[in-house]
Amino acid sequence: MKLKGTFKQLIFSASSGYVVGLFRIKESPEDREYENKTITITGYFVDIKENENYILDGEFIEHIKYGTQFNVTKYEVVKPEDKDGIVAFLSSSLFRGVGEKLATRIVDTLGDKTLDLILEDKDNLMRVYKMNQKKANDIYNTLLNYQESHKTIIYLTELGFTNHDALAIYNCYKNNTLKVIEHDIYRLLDDIDNLSFLKIDKIALNSGINPLDDKRLEALTYYVMQNISFQNGDTYLEYEEIKFQVSEFLNYEIDDNTLCFMLDNLVSSMKVIIIDDKYYLYDIYESEYNICQKIKNLVNKKKEKYTNIDDLIVQLENIDQINYNDEQIDAIKKALNNNITIITGGPGVGKTTIIKAILNIYNIVNDYTHDMLVNKVALLAPTGRAAKRMSEATNFPALTIHRFLKWNKETNEFQINEYHKSNVNLVIIDEASMIDINLLNSLFLGLKDNIKLVLVGDYNQLPSVGPGNILKDIIESNTVETVCLNHLYRQTEDSYIPVLSKEIKDNELKNYLNKYDDYIFMDTDNESIIARLTSVCEKLIKKGYNYYNTQIMAPMYAGLVGIDNLNRILQDIFNPKDKNKKEIKYGDQIFRVGDKVLQLQNMVDLNVFNGDIGIIEDITDEKEIVINFDGNYVYYTIHDLVNIKHGYVISIHKSQGSEFKLVIMILSNSFRRLLYRKLIYTGVTRAKSKLIIIGQSEAFEMGVKNVNEKMRKTLLKDKLIECIK
Repeated sequence: MKLKGTFKQLIFSASSGYVVGLFRIKESPEDREYENKTITITGYFVDIKENENYILDGEFIEHIKYGTQFNVTKYEVVKPEDKDGIVAFLSSSLFRGVGEKLATRIVDTLGDKTLDLILEDKDNLMRVYKMNQKKANDIYNTLLNYQESHKTIIYLTELGFTNHDALAIYNCYKNNTLKVIEHDIYRLLDDIDNLSFLKIDKIALNSGINPLDDKRLEALTYYVMQNISFQNGDTYLEYEEIKFQVSEFLNYEIDDNTLCFMLDNLVSSMKVIIIDDKYYLYDIYESEYNICQKIKNLVNKKKEKYTNIDDLIVQLENIDQINYNDEQIDAIKKALNNNITIITGGPGVGKTTIIKAILNIYNIVNDYTHDMLVNKVALLAPTGRAAKRMSEATNFPALTIHRFLKWNKETNEFQINEYHKSNVNLVIIDEASMIDINLLNSLFLGLKDNIKLVLVGDYNQLPSVGPGNILKDIIESNTVETVCLNHLYRQTEDSYIPVLSKEIKDNELKNYLNKYDDYIFMDTDNESIIARLTSVCEKLIKKGYNYYNTQIMAPMYAGLVGIDNLNRILQDIFNPKDKNKKEIKYGDQIFRVGDKVLQLQNMVDLNVFNGDIGIIEDITDEKEIVINFDGNYVYYTIHDLVNIKHGYVISIHKSQGSEFKLVIMILSNSFRRLLYRKLIYTGVTRAKSKLIIIGQSEAFEMGVKNVNEKMRKTLLKDKLIECIK
């Protein structure tokens, strides 16, 4: 939709160019009811000025909090056409040192074509009474830059960049933008955040770049290395896998001389480092090194020990009416006395109980008020759901690591960093197996040297989505004091989930086909899985199905009983089509009010994280989807829907860091190549009160026996052993 009018008032602006303001509409060809009305607009602009005329491209959206807004996706400046408008323009804050009197003299002298005459020849300004050459040069240069900036933005959007990207590019390169685009478009990948290689490469090829251009091949090599690292979780790569993936992308085998030349260039620009035939992305190498040094310093640093912990543990036992076992007491004492400690164990062994005890004893020893404790202790977790669960269990604020580090959307940086460290003295991190190497490095950079650090997690769970295998590597290095919790606290004599978890971990399956209060295995053939699942779900609805407390999981997306097909089937069961329910089609998915959805990317500024689950509360007339993530309402335009998918069924990987009262897990022989012990263990341990497994028993047994999951290539363990002796 196009609107023509005047920007009247700035309400908000950010350094990225994002603007919220009031706009007076003069012309609205597609819907004349908007003409002569003032509306709120949002979007990205270059130096937008009040009382200037613009043509806006975009759409109206209905924001649940701020009401109707016009979201601008593209715009152009309309130069003033009458004398009064030109005087107002020249006397605006854009032109320094030009007041209304001088602007009037300029227009009186040059007439209605003032701006064109100035751009045509700056010496035309010398015809104005009392004009000097310096002032004429300043006016000309300001007008020229102003016009060129908007022309450049339009050019970039025509190439295929979004308005947001175009503005970021222009703000980076200013008058050199066109030169950079023409001579080295891949440079944008280094200088502009959130631009993908695939997008830049498509624009470059469409613009006629030689597919064998050195700059393209260098950028491709780096992209491939990033891709392998993040897909496989490796912190270093090998030459042959890099060569294979680059050749796959190019659709022909790249020769060794060319590839080595590209790798040498990446080394020279400090993007890649090669050590002993191991190829690192530089930032991952640096993260691995920094983590090793931080752990070394904490291990070697003099310990601040507390002498009366035993008495305080007894005091807590009396207050909470609890008896800690020997393992738990050992974990509490080591966490409080060491600078760094790891506490690991499966479900039902009391990890959360220990966290609460550490927090309470630390508070008593230091005689903190509640406010002081909040300032000196940080309870952290990698995901929002894990942080919430931690907070509820301890009755103490817990944050995601991203929120603790105060990620800044505008700069794409953490505000808590090596230059501005946190003042906390005790940090306890739950679900530590989920932390990747770059995130842990960012956290370590933001922490002081004199801290106590406690990592809590399950060694047997799946590793992080991103590169590294942090918890496993540190534990297996035997350099950090580690307490392994093995004693199970069964909820009732007929509870089985914690026992099954241990049996899976130890590869000693015994009674998994028996029925228990909290567990049932529905052994069925592949063709009957959907029928059994839908029958269970229909019973759940009759019992008052709660989307937040119940989760269905499967190992893979494709196939008859894969995640995508099951989501389509279960949407019709849990949230069938209804003439009173709004819906919107995106790709092959239909999103409907009431749908359960899964977040696929971190959106830290909106407090939404990869793996978070929500419900679609509304779909506005402007096609904006409002999603409720446990009380946090987030708004998605049609362009944002790439970040969500249906969440009736999710992958076991996406369930990490979450816990549900009821888990239904689908295991099929069709998944055989993907089933392995850690995957099944992770799925089973997501169940808090009830676990239902539907599928083939032979698939389950085969998966539990399979310990041959893809091993990640990391060197943190070796580095820790080498530097801590």
